[in-house]
Amino acid sequence: MFWVLFLLSAWAVAGLACLRLCLAAVRAAAVEPHAAAGEHTLTLYEAAFLSGGPRRVADLTLVSMARQRRLLLAHTGWATVVDPCGRDDMERSVIGAIGPGGQSRIAPVRAAAAAAEAVRSLADRLVGAGLAVPDGGAGGVAAGVRRVRVAAVTVCALGLVALPLPATEPRLLIALWFALPLALTLGCLAITRMEIHPYARWASPAGQRLVGALVRQADGTADDRTFLTSVAVRGVHAIGEPDLRAAFAHREKYAGDHGERRG
Repeated sequence: MFWVLFLLSAWAVAGLACLRLCLAAVRAAAVEPHAAAGEHTLTLYEAAFLSGGPRRVADLTLVSMARQRRLLLAHTGWATVVDPCGRDDMERSVIGAIGPGGQSRIAPVRAAAAAAEAVRSLADRLVGAGLAVPDGGAGGVAAGVRRVRVAAVTVCALGLVALPLPATEPRLLIALWFALPLALTLGCLAITRMEIHPYARWASPAGQRLVGALVRQADGTADDRTFLTSVAVRGVHAIGEPDLRAAFAHREKYAGDHGERRG
C-alpha cells in the first residue's frame, strides 16, 4: 500500500498548483483599470514593461540610444557613451549604470538600469492605473501555469515510481488512480489556455489590450517608431540589425565581468 502515499502526494501537488492558478486567474480578472486607462496611449517604455518587465525597458533604452547614435553597442558586448546627456530618466539611468568611464559591458548595465528608480516609478504608475500586475507576476497567471505544468510532470513521475512497488491491486487500477490528478492538471491547463491565453507575466488584462492596440497602430513601415515598438513588445530578438543582435548576444555570457576592457 506504499503506492497510496505517492498517490496522496500526487493529489496534493496537483490540487495545490491548480488552486493557486485559479486564485491567480481570479485576481487578474478582478483588477480594474483606472478610469482614464481606457483612453491611455502607451509610451514605448510602458509597452516594454508590460511586455517584458524591467529588463525589457532597459533593453529598449539601450537600443533607442544606439539608434540615435548617442550610445555605441559593439558586437563584442560593450556599451560606450557618446552623448552623456540623457533625455529622460531612463536614459540617465543607463548612462549612470555605465559609469564615469563611459564604457561597460552591456549585461551589468542592463541589470543596473532595470533596477533603477526610474523603472520602479514606471511600474508603480502602471500598477496604479490597473495596467500591470502588482507583484511583478510572481503570483500571476503565467507563474500559475508554470506551476501546474511542473505539477503534471511530478504526478507522472510519482506514478512511475509507485507502479513497480508491491501491491495487491492491479497495476492498471493504480495507473488509473494516478491518471485522475494528471487529468486535473491537464484540464486546468486546457481551460486556462482557452479562457486566458496569452498568459502575461507583467500586464493585467487591460494592459494586454493596450499593448495589442499599440501593435495594431504600427503602420508597418521601417521607421524608428515601428522598429522600437517591435523591440518593446517582442524584445531584442526582434532586432534585425546583425551588429545589434551580436551586441546583445554577449549580455548573459559576460554578466559577471566588470573588470576587463574592450581592446
